[in-house]
Order: sequence, then C-alpha cells, then structure tokens
Amino acid sequence: MTCAELLIRLLRDRYGVDTLFGIPGVHTVELYRGLEASGVRHVTPRHEQGAGFMADGYARATGRPGVCLIITGPGMTNIATAMGQALADSVPMLVISSVNRRDTLGRGQGRLHELESQRNLVAGVARFSHTLLDRDGLPEVLARAFAVFQGQRPGPVHIEIPIDLFDAPVSSPREWNAPTIYPAAPDPDGLAQAAQWLRDAQRPLVLLGGGCVKAPAAARELVTRLDAPTATTINAKGLLGDAHPLDLGANTGLPAVRRLAHEADVILAIGTELGETDYDVVFDDGFALTGRLIRIDLDAQQLVRNQALSLGLVGDAAQAITGLLEHFPCPLNKQGVARASTTRDALNLAQDSTLAPFVPLCDTLREVLPEAIWVGDSTAPVYAANHLLALPAPRHFFNASTGYGTLGYGLPAALGAQLGQPQLPVIALVGDGGVMFTLSELATAVEYRLPVVILLWHNHGYEEIRRYMDNHGVERLGVDIQAPDFITLASGFGCLATRVDSPPELAKALESRPSDGPFLVEIDASAWMAWCHDNASAAKELS
Repeated sequence: MTCAELLIRLLRDRYGVDTLFGIPGVHTVELYRGLEASGVRHVTPRHEQGAGFMADGYARATGRPGVCLIITGPGMTNIATAMGQALADSVPMLVISSVNRRDTLGRGQGRLHELESQRNLVAGVARFSHTLLDRDGLPEVLARAFAVFQGQRPGPVHIEIPIDLFDAPVSSPREWNAPTIYPAAPDPDGLAQAAQWLRDAQRPLVLLGGGCVKAPAAARELVTRLDAPTATTINAKGLLGDAHPLDLGANTGLPAVRRLAHEADVILAIGTELGETDYDVVFDDGFALTGRLIRIDLDAQQLVRNQALSLGLVGDAAQAITGLLEHFPCPLNKQGVARASTTRDALNLAQDSTLAPFVPLCDTLREVLPEAIWVGDSTAPVYAANHLLALPAPRHFFNASTGYGTLGYGLPAALGAQLGQPQLPVIALVGDGGVMFTLSELATAVEYRLPVVILLWHNHGYEEIRRYMDNHGVERLGVDIQAPDFITLASGFGCLATRVDSPPELAKALESRPSDGPFLVEIDASAWMAWCHDNASAAKELS
C-alpha cells in the first residue's frame, strides 16, 4: 500500500473518521486514489476556508474531530482563518495538506504553490504543525494528533506530506486499533481543598466553559449541590438544560452579573478561558473577581491568565466535576436560587431595548424548531441570542462571535453541523455582510441536499461597525455596502428562498420549509424592528 492509501485506512479504521472536507488539487490527487471505494464520505466545499468552517461545525456538533484534505500553498493560506477560529475555541480539527517535494523544500525555486515555509506559516494557528519526512512515520504523527484531541486542550493540528511521499510504498501497521488515551485528572488533594473553600463560602459563584460540555448531567448535579448561581460561556450554552433555577446564561458581561461576580467570595471556574468575548463584551475590563478564584483547566498556562488565581488544578473538566461531586453528597444551602433569581430579574433581558426585537425571533425559532442546532456568524441576532437563548442541551449553539471572531463562519459551519447530525434541524444565523464572505457554500448545501435553514438578517451593511464608528465619532466609511438581491441569488444556486418581515410570517415560512435542501429566509431588519415596535406599543396600550 502507498503512503496516501495508508493515510485513508488509518483515518477510517483506526480513528473512525467518516467524513473528509476538501477540494482536490494537482498536489493531492494521489490522496483521492481509491477514496471513493473506501466508504469515507468526501464533501467538496467551494473554498478551503469553507472546508475549515465545515470541519469546525462538524466537530462542535458531534464532539469528533473534523478532518480536511487541503492542497499546498493557497489552500493552506485559505484555511488558516478557519484554523484560527478553531484554535481560539479549542475545537478538534485535523488538517492534512500536501507540500512540495522534499528535495525542493525551502529552496525558493518558484515551484507550484511554493511557500518559503508552509509549516511555519501554519504553526501559529495550530496546536502543532508537522512535516512528514519519513513515510514510515505516518502512524506515529497521526497518533500524536489524536492524542492532542483526546488528552489535552484540543484545537487544530496540521500534518503536511510532501508530494513525493504520497505514492511511496509503506508497510501495513501491526496494530490497527487506536490507543485509548485518558486526559489527566485533577489532583485529589486540590479537589479536596477546593471543596472545602466552596463549603465555607457565603456567596459562591460557578463559571462553566466549553470544556465542560462532555459532562452535562454531572455539571447540572454539581451546581445544584453547591447551590451556587452559575454562568455558562457561549460555547457551554445549554449545559444546565432548560430553565435551571441557578442558570444565569451567558450574561457575564452585563452589569447585574458583574455585580454578582464582584460580590462572590469563592468562584469556581471550570473549562473556561475567562476571555473578554464571554466576560467583557463591552470591552472595558469591567469583569472583576475579588473573591478566591478556583480554576480547573487542561492547560496549566490558562490557569493564570485574565484573573488573579487563588487555587489552580490542571485536569479534565469532566473528571473534575465528577471528583467534586464526591465531596458534596448532600446539597448545600447558600441561598443560590434566590440570588440567581434576583440577578435574572435585574437583567430583565426581554425589556432591554437592544434585545427586545430579538425575543420574538428566538421564541419563534424555538417553537417551530425546538430541537435545532443554532450556528451563528457575527451578526445582531447572534449577539442577542448569546444573552437571550436557553437551550435544553449543549452542542446546540455555537458561533463566531467568541474568540477569533471571524466573519463568514455561520453558513459553512452550519453545513458541517448538519452533516454531523443529519437527524436534527440546523439553523444558520447570518448577516448580509458576513454571509458574503462564504456565500459560495450555498452551492455545497444544494449539491448535498442539506436542509439547513439560513436565516439572513439584512441590515444593509456592517451595522455593528457602523454603530461603533458613530459612538466613537468616526465618519462612516466602508460600512454601507451594496448587497445583492439574495432571493434571486439563492434561486440561481437552486435554493428555495423567501422574505419575511414579522414573527408570524417567519413561523409560516419555517413550517413549509423543504426537507431535501437548504431554505434561505431573508429578514429585512428595518421592517422587523418596525413590526416589533408597533406590536409592543399596541400591547402596552391594551395593558
């Protein structure tokens, strides 16, 4: 067997990979020899950035690594943005690329797709980047990649294979089964100390991040026994289920939760960066923890970033939660439910003037598509849903407004989620500005008949940047961009599309959506806002 054939066999038989995202090129043709007969599904996006975002969405929705096959040079520079987003959000992604022949590397000969050092370029958006120079080293380097996914803080891994190795003969591995790798468990003495601090606390607070999504039932039980108000990050939304009495949602950047955090005497933070896109979305460094901070994270360096640490434990979030539960056989009484209720009342999200128009949007989508996975770009409905939306389970809500914050994520990531969870409806929340970055992936959705609902919020430009310019006294420039006729454009792709201006129209449109392909629903932001204003005024007069 050749090195290229061995690669596909290892991915399929040792690591259970069932889907590959990639665009064939001259340098990767050998990877495709026999791929169709392998039983591994190959999905062809329209741009390598789309491949990366699809792999990201697939990974977040399934918990399994998304895998990409990418050509040398421009393919890697194209996917680098998607890798940056996955790195920021700790998403497991394997990017396998070609690179020029071994005897030409670094020589600057003007070879096709040549970069001075492709590995160095990509290393900044990967947990590691490896150049395979020995054909017999492939099993080992793949094992390293999956060890990262299973045993440490995950993220993208890049493996590049010189084109002269693809057809090189290799030996069959003696062992086809994947090794079992368990992540490190937090130190028992550290867990005991953390438990004592939590037991002695008067006003405990819990902060749960995306690292906890593997243990939703245990996380719910832990916060219940601690009787502590709990905030989740955006990537952990749904972790505590629907309407948990201690759940504050992903609202740590808002004043009421900031006050609660400032007053907390002991804070338990598990699997969260404590980064600004979750805790300081107004970017004023106003989220301050003055109590004793206990942090648990797979990454030791992360323990000392962003907030002053009192006690740090290195280890897996799921094991930490289970270990802490053993210290609390009976629930504590910390008045946590009352404190959480008071904070939610102070938040009063439904009456917030900037969020109120999106309440009927979220309510309508929840009513018509209660089991849906929500995938978002950086756009106003997503920013609002970060605060408003409550979901029954994790891995049902993720978007590009956290971490790296790239535009163009929503549509291709939603396609990846749909491919990974075909039994569930998937909603892509996108804006007219951001969707243009990756609109070509609508062709992919049509080709693979993916029934994603694409909710397009049309506010005629880059509204968030417009507002930021206005607030900072900067004359508007480059933000009032010309948009295409999205209905006509969608029709050209072969995608059914419609335009709605109100929640009743949205509900009616969703109920008649197709089941064998994408459905684009355009919402004119001004018309929607006007409807919400008029109906809110009418309701107020009636009351």
